[in-house]
Amino acid sequence: MPKKPSKLDRFKIANSRRLRADATDAEAKLWKHLWRIPIKGTHFRRQVPIGRYFADFACHQIGLIIELDGSQHAEDAARRYDAERTAFLESEGYQVVRFWNAEVMDEIEAVLDTIFAIVQQRQILLAEADRFHPTPARRADPLSQGEGEEP
Repeated sequence: MPKKPSKLDRFKIANSRRLRADATDAEAKLWKHLWRIPIKGTHFRRQVPIGRYFADFACHQIGLIIELDGSQHAEDAARRYDAERTAFLESEGYQVVRFWNAEVMDEIEAVLDTIFAIVQQRQILLAEADRFHPTPARRADPLSQGEGEEP
């Protein structure tokens, strides 16, 4: 029987859903185009809780977080908060890349090209470090009796 989610887990799930429903125009546009990054073994998710933060977009397989920032992120207090947040996410093994909302709205092809290059770079680095675990293909049939066991 699956474990019942804690109050904190239920809060995070509800908050993720609310953030996805209230996505900015830039978030909605990037989400609509992220599927165009043609690299196997990557799967981006939106508004992902990591620690006490929510990442705009995260790909756990390669440890990449994409953040979209509006003009309020240029203010000193927001810059300090973003630096603290980025430090925490990097301590968890993620690389954080940030784009301004205006970049996504006006230059989506350049943003996608940048993300594609970073995804390729992350896959190479993680493969060299023997830490890359691409999402396995789904099997239609369950494993046979004894399949996958060593002789």
